[in-house]
Amino acid sequence: MTFMQKWPEQGWALLHLFLVTSFSLAEEQVCRLRGDPENPQLAMDGDILLGGLFSFHTSWKERENTYMEKPLQLQCTSLNFREFQLAQAMLFAIEEINNSSDLLPGISLGYKIYDTCGFNARSVKVALALLNDYENVSAPSKECVRPAQVQAIMGEASSSPSTAIATVIGPFFIPMISHFATCACLSDKSKYPSFLRTIPSDYYQSRALAQLVKYFGWTWVGAVRTNDDYGNSGMATFIESAQHLGICLEYSVSFFRTDPADKIQKIIDIIKVSTSKVIVAFLSQADMDVIIHEFSSHNLTGYQWVGTEAWIFDFQTAAGDKNHILDGAIGLSIPKAHVSGLQEFILNVEPLFLSNNDLFTEFWEALFSCKFKQSYSAEIKKECTGLEDLTGVENTFTDMSLMPIFNNMYKGVYVVAHALHIILNCNQTCSSNVQLNPFTILQKIKEIYFKTKEGDEVYFNENGDPAAKYEIINWQRRDTGPVEFVVVGLYDASLPADKQMGVQIKSIIWAQYSIKMPVSVCSEKCPPGTRKVLQKGKPICCYDCIRCAEGEISNSTDSVTCLRCPLESWSNENRDACIRKETEFLSYKEIMGALLTAASLFGTCMTVVVAVIFVTYRNTPLVKANNSELSFLLLFSLKLCFLCSLTFIGQPSEWSCMLRHTAFGITFVLCISCILGKTMVVLMAFKATLPGRNVMKWFGPAQQRLSVLGFTLVQVIICILWLTISPPFPSKNFEGFKDKIILECSLGSAVGFWAVLGYIGLLAMLCFICAFLARKLPDNFNEAKFITFSMLIFCAVWITFIPAYVSTPGKFSVAVEIFAILASSFGLLFCIFIPKCYVMLIRPEKNTKKNMMGKGALNTMSAGRWPQQRWKLYYLLLVASFSHAEEQACIHRGDIEDAQLIKNGDIMLGGVFSFHSSWKSSEDNYKQKPRQLQCTSLNFRDFQFAQAMLFAIDEINNSTDVLPGVTLGYKMYDACGFIARSVKVALALLNGYEIEASPAKACTRPAQVQVIMGETSSSPSAAIATAVGPFHIPMISHFSTCACLSDKTKYPSFLRTIPSDYYQSRALAHLVKYFGWTWIGAVRSNDDYGNNGMATFTETAQQLGICLEYSVSFFRTDPSDKIQKIIEIIKTSTSKVVVAFLSHMDLDVLLHEFSVNNLTGYQWVGTEGWMFDSQIAAMDKNHILDGAIGLSIPKAHVSGLREFMFNVKPLNSSNSGLFTQLWEALFSCKFKQSHSVEILKECTGEEDITGVENSFTDMSLMPIFYNVYKGVYAVAHALHEILNCNKTCNNNVQLDPLIILQHIQRIHFKTKEGDEVYFNENGDPPAKYEIINWQRRENGMLNFVTVGLYDASLPADKQLNVNIRSIIWAKNSLQFPVSICSEKCPPGTRKVLQKGRPICCFDCVRCAEGEISNSTDSVTCLRCPLESWSNENRNACIKKKAEFLSYKEIMGSLLTAASLFGTCMTVVVAVIFIKYRNTPLVRANNSELSFLLLFSLKLCFLCSLTFIGQPSEWSCMLRHTAFGITFVLCISCVLGKTIVVLMAFKATLPGRNVMKWFGPTQQRVSVLGFTLVQVIICILWLTISPPFPSKNFKEFKDKIILECSLGSAIGFWAVLGYIGLLAMLCFICAFLARKLPDNFNEAKFITFSMLIFCAVWIAFIPAYVSSPGKFSVAVEIFAILASSFGLLFCIFIPKCYIMVMKPEKNTKKNMMGKGAPK
Repeated sequence: MTFMQKWPEQGWALLHLFLVTSFSLAEEQVCRLRGDPENPQLAMDGDILLGGLFSFHTSWKERENTYMEKPLQLQCTSLNFREFQLAQAMLFAIEEINNSSDLLPGISLGYKIYDTCGFNARSVKVALALLNDYENVSAPSKECVRPAQVQAIMGEASSSPSTAIATVIGPFFIPMISHFATCACLSDKSKYPSFLRTIPSDYYQSRALAQLVKYFGWTWVGAVRTNDDYGNSGMATFIESAQHLGICLEYSVSFFRTDPADKIQKIIDIIKVSTSKVIVAFLSQADMDVIIHEFSSHNLTGYQWVGTEAWIFDFQTAAGDKNHILDGAIGLSIPKAHVSGLQEFILNVEPLFLSNNDLFTEFWEALFSCKFKQSYSAEIKKECTGLEDLTGVENTFTDMSLMPIFNNMYKGVYVVAHALHIILNCNQTCSSNVQLNPFTILQKIKEIYFKTKEGDEVYFNENGDPAAKYEIINWQRRDTGPVEFVVVGLYDASLPADKQMGVQIKSIIWAQYSIKMPVSVCSEKCPPGTRKVLQKGKPICCYDCIRCAEGEISNSTDSVTCLRCPLESWSNENRDACIRKETEFLSYKEIMGALLTAASLFGTCMTVVVAVIFVTYRNTPLVKANNSELSFLLLFSLKLCFLCSLTFIGQPSEWSCMLRHTAFGITFVLCISCILGKTMVVLMAFKATLPGRNVMKWFGPAQQRLSVLGFTLVQVIICILWLTISPPFPSKNFEGFKDKIILECSLGSAVGFWAVLGYIGLLAMLCFICAFLARKLPDNFNEAKFITFSMLIFCAVWITFIPAYVSTPGKFSVAVEIFAILASSFGLLFCIFIPKCYVMLIRPEKNTKKNMMGKGALNTMSAGRWPQQRWKLYYLLLVASFSHAEEQACIHRGDIEDAQLIKNGDIMLGGVFSFHSSWKSSEDNYKQKPRQLQCTSLNFRDFQFAQAMLFAIDEINNSTDVLPGVTLGYKMYDACGFIARSVKVALALLNGYEIEASPAKACTRPAQVQVIMGETSSSPSAAIATAVGPFHIPMISHFSTCACLSDKTKYPSFLRTIPSDYYQSRALAHLVKYFGWTWIGAVRSNDDYGNNGMATFTETAQQLGICLEYSVSFFRTDPSDKIQKIIEIIKTSTSKVVVAFLSHMDLDVLLHEFSVNNLTGYQWVGTEGWMFDSQIAAMDKNHILDGAIGLSIPKAHVSGLREFMFNVKPLNSSNSGLFTQLWEALFSCKFKQSHSVEILKECTGEEDITGVENSFTDMSLMPIFYNVYKGVYAVAHALHEILNCNKTCNNNVQLDPLIILQHIQRIHFKTKEGDEVYFNENGDPPAKYEIINWQRRENGMLNFVTVGLYDASLPADKQLNVNIRSIIWAKNSLQFPVSICSEKCPPGTRKVLQKGRPICCFDCVRCAEGEISNSTDSVTCLRCPLESWSNENRNACIKKKAEFLSYKEIMGSLLTAASLFGTCMTVVVAVIFIKYRNTPLVRANNSELSFLLLFSLKLCFLCSLTFIGQPSEWSCMLRHTAFGITFVLCISCVLGKTIVVLMAFKATLPGRNVMKWFGPTQQRVSVLGFTLVQVIICILWLTISPPFPSKNFKEFKDKIILECSLGSAIGFWAVLGYIGLLAMLCFICAFLARKLPDNFNEAKFITFSMLIFCAVWIAFIPAYVSSPGKFSVAVEIFAILASSFGLLFCIFIPKCYIMVMKPEKNTKKNMMGKGAPK
C-alpha cells in the first residue's frame, strides 16, 4: 500500500501563513499578512498557472537584528546567470506548449516565478506564497478575493531548499518537479510524497563516483562537500559505497558559500597537510566558485579532482579557474542534450527587460556591463539603452554548456502539460468541466510516459526519479587556453554491474597536463609474499606490508593473511608461491654420492682382483695355508659388503629400505664369520701340534662351513623377524630441516636395527678374542696379527660411527653409515689380503712351505713372545633421540481542523499530541472528495503529556512570581501519529482559522499561538519544524530525540527538553561495548528517530569494534509479511543481543508478533523510547523482554502533577468527542449517546479514577511529563523577561516569535524541584541517562531497576558507571550473556578476517614458529628477536636455549670422566715407569722420550676439557692450539722413539755408526723442532685470525649454538694437517722397523697405535663436518680421547704388564732375545 493510499487527500487546503492580525491592542477586523508581501519576479496569466522557484541571486547580506524594530527585508546579492537561463528554459517550454495544437489545445499555461536568493527559509516562504497567492495587503473594508493558484511548482535547483519546500507542500500533494535537486533523500516518498525530478538521484551518482574512483585504483582520497542536503546526503552515500569498495577517506570537510574565511582556511590547511592526491568534490556550482577563488590565492594545484554533475560541465566554473586548479578534473555529467530553438530563445533577453522588474534591470546591466540613467553608481560605465545585442557577448549567460539541465527543465514542464492533457480529456479541445485537483495531477504525472520532440523518453520510477545515466567528463585544457569537456566514458545504472562503467583511459589528461595516471593510496599495495597489517588508529587503507613468515605465502596483491604451505611444500624466496620442498637424499648425481659410489666400486674391483690373484695362486703354500675355502668365501662376502653400500645411495624405496640394512647385516656377518673361522682354524691348527692334542677333528672343513652357516643363519633369522614384525620403510622427515624433505628409511623397529648391529659387534668381539689367544703363534704364519689389525680398525670405525650416526642429520647420516661400511671393509681387505698379495706378486720367494713353517732365517721362533693385551674396553651403545539506508470567499483548502482542547488566554500556546496512535487506511477512487482522516487506537500516554502541559499552564496562571496578571491559554490538536497531519495542524495553529468564513463575512482576527509544544516523535517534529522554522515560531518538544533536530540551519526554531539521540546513541554503543558484545542485531523505527539514532549508534559502534549482524527497520503500519521477515532474520541470526531503537508504539506491534512466534532468549538493549514504559512491560506476557537493559531519562517528581492528572473531570467537561471516547475507554463504560453492540455499563461522568489500573494511571513516564512541564515553564520565563514583568507585566510590548525564540534559547532557571533548565547552542538540554534493567520478581511484576548512570558532561572514562552484579539478564539468568561472532583470539594467535564478513568475524590463526602475539585479539604476530624464539603457546619470546657441550649433561660428564680417567691412567703409568726406571725395559725404551710422551699424553687428555663448557674468548683460542701443540708433542715423541729404535738396530750392523747422528741431543732437538713448527702455526693463526666465540642461529631455529668460530679455517686445517703429516712419518718409520727382533720391536706397538690414530681421525673428518652443534665438539673430543687412549694402551700398557705382572721378563737377557727356545 503506498503512502498516498494511507493518507486521504486533503483537497484544497489554502495555507494562510501570512494572514494574521497585528500584536497591537486594536480590535479591528482586518485581513493582514504576517511579514512582508512577496511579489513574483516574473508572471504571466493563463488558464492554468505553474509556479517557478529560481535562485536569481546566490547569496544575501548578513545583518544583525536589534529586536527593537522590525527586521529589514532580505537583501539578495550576487546575480546568478545560470538560474536566468533555467527560467528562460521554463518560459520556452510554456510558450511552445501554448503554441502547440497537439498538447493542451485551447488551454494557455501561465506562470509565476520567484527569486529564492539561495536561502532555504525564503524558498519555503515564496513556495507558500505560490500556494496562498496573497501578493497585496487587503484593505480592511474589502472582502477576500479568490486567489490565482498554481497547479505545480518547477524548481528548486538545489536539494536543501527542495527538501524544505517538499516537506511543507507534500501534505497537500502539490506536485514539485526539480531539474537539478539530486539528493537521494528526496526519493523517500513517505517524507516527500509530491516531489519528482528530471535528473537522476545522487544515490546513483554517488555509487558511480565511488566505482569511478575504485576503477582508477585510488583508495586514499579526500572529500569536500556542500554543507546542505545535496552535499551531505550525496557524500554519505559515496562514503558507504566507498567503504564497500575498499576506499578510505583521509578527510571529509563540509563548506557553504556563506561560511567565514577562517573555515575555508581550515579546509585549505587540511588539504595541504594531507597525503591523498585525489579530491572528491560533492559541491554545488556556487560553492565551487568560492572554493576555486580561495584555492587559487593559495596556489593549491597538483590535485586530481573528481566532480559531480553540479560543476563538472559548468563553463563558468572552468572560466573562473585561472590558476588551473581543476585542470584534468574528471567526473560525471548529465548526457549531452539538444532542444531545437531553446538556445535562440534563451539568448532573446528583450522580454525579460520589458517585464519592468527591478531584478531584470539589474540583470540587464550585469549582462551588458552598462548602467541605466536611473541607476546611480560611483562606477563610470556606458549607459544602457535597452537595445543592446548579445552578439559577441561572452559570459555565463551565453554559455550553453548546461543544455542537459535546460533540457531537464524543458522535460519537467512537458510532464505537467502531458498530465493535464490526460486529466482534461484533451483531443482537439480540452474539457472545461473537469475540476483540477493537485492529487490527481500528481498521480497522472507519476504514471506519465512520453517522448520529447528530440526523441528522449520521459518517465518516473516509483520514487519519482528518472533513469540514471551519466557521461564521464574530463577537463582538458588545449593550447588555445579554454577548457574542453571531453567525454571519456559512460555510466549506465540500468546495465548489469560489470558493464555499467566504461572508460577510455588513454583519452584522459590528468592533473598538471600529465598523461600518467596519478596514484593516491595511503599505503602501496602489498605485493605477493606479504600481508597487510593495519596501522593502529588509521583507516583500513593504511597498513604495513609484513613479509610472510617462512613456510607461509600470499599469492595475491593486498592479501590480509599468509597461507601456510602444505607439509610437503615450502615458501619460495619471494614468499609468493609454495614450491615443493627439495627432497634430500644421498644421490648418485651429487659429489658425495659419486665419491662413495666410486669408493664402493673401487673396493669391489679390488676384491675381485685379490680373488683373481688368489685363484691364480690357489696351489701355492700361502693360499693353502690360509684356508683357501674360507678366504674365497671371505672375498665373496667382502665384495657383497662393498656392493651393499650402493643400496644406501639413491632415493629410498620400499625394497631398498628393507634391503639396505638386512643386506648389510647379513653380508657383514658372513664376512666376520669367515674371519672368525679363519682365526679359529689358525688357532686350532697350532693347538693340534702339541703332544696328545687332536683338536682339528673338532674343527675341520665341515665344522668351519657349519659355523659360518650357523653364525650367518642367526643374522638371517634376526632380519626375517625384523622384516616380519616392523620392517624398515621409506618415510619423509619434515622435522630435520624446515625447507627440505629428508627422504630416509625409517627403521621400523629400532630394536631390530640395533640387534643386527649388535650381533655384528658380538662376532667382531669374538674375532678379537680369538686373535688375542693366537698372539704367541709363529710370526711367519700368524694370520691372527692381521685379523687383530683389521678388527682394531673395524671396532674403531664402528665405535666412531655410533655418535656420528645418531647426531648427523639427513643424508649425512647415510653417508656416515656408508663410510663406516667402506672403511671397515677396506680395513679387512687391506689387513688380511694385501700382505699376502704382496708376497705372492712381489716376493714369490717367500711363498714356500719352508718359509711358511719358519725354517728360514735365524731370527724365527725366538723365545720372545708378543706382549699380552690386557686393558681393552670398547663403548658401542651411544644413542640420541630426534626431537607443527467561482464565488468570492475566504475558503480553506481542505477540511476545517478544530482543536481538540482549547482555552483562551492573553497569550496562547499551541500543543500537538498524538491522542491516537494510528489511523484507518482507505483507498481513494479519485471520483469524489477523499474522506477525512479517521484516527484509531487511543494513546493514553499523549493524554498524560497534554495533562502535564495543562498542569504547568494552570500553575503559572495561579502564580504571582511568573507572568503576574497574564494568563496563558492553549490550543491542542490531535496529530494521530501521522506526519502529514502533524504539519497540517501546526499550520492551523499558526493561521488560527478554526471556522470557515461565509462569503458575506469579512475575515476575523484569528486566535494565534506564540509557541508550539510537541510533537512527541521525531519525524513529525522534523516536519513541523521545517514548516514553522522560517517564521521563527518556537517549537519545544518533550520527547523528540533525533540528533538531526540539532541542526539549526534546518530547524532554527526547534528546542527540546530531552537530550539528543546523539548522546543516547553513543551511550548505547558504549554500554554494548562495556558488556563485551561485539556481534549484535538491531531493530529500529523507520522514521527520523530510529534511522538517525541508529546511524549514530552504528557509527560509534564501528569505532568501538562492534559489528551489526543485521539492522532492520519497521513502522507500526507495515504489513505483517515485513514483520515476519524481521522475525526470520532474528531467528536465523547467531547474535544473542538485539538493540531496539524503537518508539513504544512500534514496539507494541512488534512485541505481539514476537510473542506469537515465542521469540525468547535474546538480550534486548533499549532506548528511552520504550525502556521505562510500563505499558510495554504489561504487554510482555511471554517474557520476551525480561532482562532488557537500556537507557532512560533520570527519575523525576513534580509535586501535584500526579493528582492533577488523575483529575479527569475537566477533560470530560470539554464537550469534545475525543475526550468522551477517552472517558469511555478509561472507565470501560458507555454514555447514553454512544451506540454500540457491546453491553457495557453506562457512564455517569462522575466515575472515580481511583483503583483504575491502566497506562493512564501509570506514572512511570514522570520524567517525560516533567519534560513537558519544563518546556512550558521555559516559555513562561522567556515571556516574563520580554514583558518586563515584576509585580505586573507590560502589556504594551508587541510579541514577536523571533524575540521569544531568542529569549528561550538564552533562558536559565531552576524549577521548584531544584532542577536547572537551559539549552545549549543547538537547543538541547544536558545529556544524562539512567541505565535501567527489567527485573521480573517472583510475583510476576516487572521492576525497572536502576543499575547505572551515563553522564555525557563527565570525562570520557567516567561517563559510564554500571553495577553489573545488580543486573538480571535475559530469561532471568544471572549468567552474563555472550554475543560475539568469533571468540577472542588468545595470545599466541592472530586475527584473520573471514572473507566477505564484518571485522568482528575472524579466524584465529596460530602464529608461525618464531613469532608471537602477547595480547588478546592481536591482528599480527611479531617476530621474536634473533636470540629469542617463540614458546610453545606462541605468546612470549623466550630466550633461545644456548646449546653447548656442558659438564652437567650426560655426554659432557662421560667425556669429562673419560678425560680424567685417561689422565689418571697416564699418571699411573708414569709412576710405574718411574718406579722401574732403572730396569732394562724402561731403559731400553728411551726413558726420557717415554716420560715426555707420558707428559704429552696427560696434556692430550686434559686439553679435551677445554672443549667442554660455554665457549669463551680464551677457551676458543686455547682449545685448538693446545690440542694441536700437545698432539704434535706427543707424536714427536712417538716419532723420536721410532727413529731411536730403528737407528739402534741399524747401528749394530758392521760399519754403521748412525747413533751419533741421533743421540739424546738430536732426539730433544727433533721433538723441540717438530713442536716448534706447530707453535709457529698456532701463533700465526692466533695473530692473523684467531678463533672466537660465536652464536650460530642457522643450524637450529629454536636453539643458539654457542661455538667457537675457527677464525681462519686455513689455520685449523694447517694444525690438523701437520699432525697428520707427523702421524704418517711415524707409520713409515714403524713400517721400516717391521723386521726387527720381536722381543724388542716397539715399532709394532707404534704401528698399532698409529693405525688406531689414523682410523679415528679419518673417521673424524666426515663426522665433524656433518655433525651439528655440540655433537661436532663431542666428535672432536671423542677423536682426541680415542687416539690418546690408543697411544697409551698400545705403547705403554704392554710394558706395564711385564713390569708389574711378569718381572722375570724385565731382564737384559730377555730383552736381547737370548733366552732358551720353548
